[in-house]
Amino acid sequence: MQKATVGNNSGSINWQTLIAVVIFHILAVAALFTFSWQNLAAGVILWWIAGSLGIGLGYHRLLTHRGFKAPRWLERTLAVCGSLAMQSGPITWVTTHRLHHAFTDTDRDPHSPQKGIFWSHMGWILRGTAQNNSEATRKRYSPDLMRDPFLVTLDKYYWVPIVIVSIGLFAAGGFSMVLWGVFLKTIVGWHTTWLVNSATHLWGSRRFDIRDTSTNNALVAALTFGEGWHNNHHAYPRSARHGLRWYEVDVNWIQIKVLEKLGLIKNVYAFELGAAEEEPVELVPIQDAA
Repeated sequence: MQKATVGNNSGSINWQTLIAVVIFHILAVAALFTFSWQNLAAGVILWWIAGSLGIGLGYHRLLTHRGFKAPRWLERTLAVCGSLAMQSGPITWVTTHRLHHAFTDTDRDPHSPQKGIFWSHMGWILRGTAQNNSEATRKRYSPDLMRDPFLVTLDKYYWVPIVIVSIGLFAAGGFSMVLWGVFLKTIVGWHTTWLVNSATHLWGSRRFDIRDTSTNNALVAALTFGEGWHNNHHAYPRSARHGLRWYEVDVNWIQIKVLEKLGLIKNVYAFELGAAEEEPVELVPIQDAA
């Protein structure tokens, strides 16, 4: 039987990942020299589809934490949107994030800030095995997703949707639109998402005195459609609502409420603060750390 293992920072450089990251950064810079309002619109719309609908609602609040229930067609659609962010396939992403919650700020946390800010931001994808979890690990931490053949296939070929989108962008606006809608959009999405792993475990305020370093960071929340209210999230991981006060703007939560009002989703789980802030709670890992 294959042993369930957790990625770490040992091992050689992941050259394939490093080369891809460098190329994407170069082409993202090149996009800045081809500005047009059409290109900007393509980039912003795809950033929202991939980063908010895909990563925030799909990969994170639905697939990882099951904060609400969606019909199979919508769950798969949001997963495809998530693949457009080029942050790996849904099962790989979810497994890594569930490991983060199970082993937050320890040596077994895939992107622990205890290993340095560069490591928690992007070093963890460039070196070691943090994103190359074994089949046994995926089955242990994401058994619900492993039972869906569509998600298994999408996880293996997660790059196909962005290739299809690239062809469409090229037909509509030429290579410059591809630069904005694929490469620049992806770089912005990568770094804003990585800020949740790095910045929100280093700087910000803490409403809940839980056993990790998570904080609420308004700037990161603004850049990630609400994902930066990280201390709130770590205190109540299943909650589909991360911004718990009116001034904690949570765009992803607003969209979830719209979907609920439209009858497209149900069983939305949302923690609510009372008139006084709740007493500190202890974070319960998604999976047994034993």
